[in-house]
Order: sequence, then C-alpha cells, then structure tokens
Amino acid sequence: MDEIVKQALAKWPNVPHCTGWLLLDRRGQWRMRDDAAQAAGELGTPIRHEALLGFINRNYESDADGQWFFQNGPQRVYVELVYTPSIVRLQAVDGGLRLNDQAGAAFEPAQAWIDDEGGILFSADASPARVAALHDHDLEVFADHASLDDAGHGGVFHWRDGVDLAVQPIARAEVGKRFGFVASPAARAASKG
Repeated sequence: MDEIVKQALAKWPNVPHCTGWLLLDRRGQWRMRDDAAQAAGELGTPIRHEALLGFINRNYESDADGQWFFQNGPQRVYVELVYTPSIVRLQAVDGGLRLNDQAGAAFEPAQAWIDDEGGILFSADASPARVAALHDHDLEVFADHASLDDAGHGGVFHWRDGVDLAVQPIARAEVGKRFGFVASPAARAASKG
C-alpha cells in the first residue's frame, strides 16, 4: 500500500466504503461504473490512465471476508469481479512460460483448473488463497502446453521442465466459495440491507 494512502487512512479513518463503482473484467481491465452503468448492469468504461491504473494495482487488496477492494486514500472502494480477483496472461518466453497478473506481477501457479465453461484458472499456494483466470487470448498458448482428456474435464499442464500441474475440474459457480472471495460486494451489501 502506498505511503500516502496509509497517511490518509490515519488522518480520516471513518470515511464510508464505496461499492459498485469499480469493476475488474474478465480480461483484467479496470472499469469505472457510474450510476447509469450500474443501473443497466453494464461493465462500465475502461480506465486507460496509466498512473491511475498503477495506483489501483498498488493498493488492491482483500479484506477478511474475501471482498477485494482498492484503497483510494481514506476510502475503501470495493471491486466487482466479473470472475476472479486476478486475471493472468500466459506467455511463452525464452523456451519457457511466464504468468503475470493484470498488474504485471509474476504469478507462480501451484494448481491448474478447468471450469465447466472451458475457462482455465490457476491457483497459488498463498494465504489467503489466490486464484486467477487465464485471459481468453492465451488459451492457445495454454493448449500448446497442456494434454487434456477427451472430454476436456482434466489433464496435465506442462508448466516448467519437470513441473507438470494436474488440470482439475471445477464448476464456475463454485470458484468463489472454493477460493474464498466475494465476486459482488455490492450485491452482498444490498442483501444485508
């Protein structure tokens, strides 16, 4: 977390939280959602400002309930997740593979998953649990390094020389529960009324 954010939190500790206004889409883009976008159920407008994107990425965390947020100075802005809290890109580089999340940080997978819609996920050994969906543009790179069963429900992902990850099936509807995150803090807040 940025030092300026820590200072703002200390100075104004009781600023109300915000929900519904920031979204991480299925391709790892941060999107602003004004009242109209929220009312229409739209994804919102992609954020393109590089400095703002860097600020969001540096101050993106989860709370004890598994809700992901961006700490915007003294205000906690809860993030709506189209799928998972992180989206990763898979690249073949220098004869190997590399995974990076939407912030550009390296992601070291411990497990690989395939959901019932054909989406690929990776999880890391971390506390709290960390899971990331693979960007759909990188499915071909994944396929070049995987051996899936005929039904496409499992198999093996050849991650590194001598390191193969079993590709395990998972229902998309169970991903949040399995990895302990809340996809929609706004819906959760509304249900608590």
